[in-house]
Amino acid sequence: MATKAELRNQITELKMDYINLQGDVEKMESLGHSDSVEKAVVRLEAMEKRLADLNKQLLELELQN
Repeated sequence: MATKAELRNQITELKMDYINLQGDVEKMESLGHSDSVEKAVVRLEAMEKRLADLNKQLLELELQN
């Protein structure tokens, strides 16, 4: 199992990637690239699930101490 610091780092990195991808989606939408937007939205949803999982793991570690 990852340490608190590792989980926090993973969460931070994932949040930054999420924000960048979100910006890309907005650009793609404005240019009319609907296929790319759909793929990116699927990636965003997967990132949201991963983020929820990491936050849950972090909470569990914090509750143990």
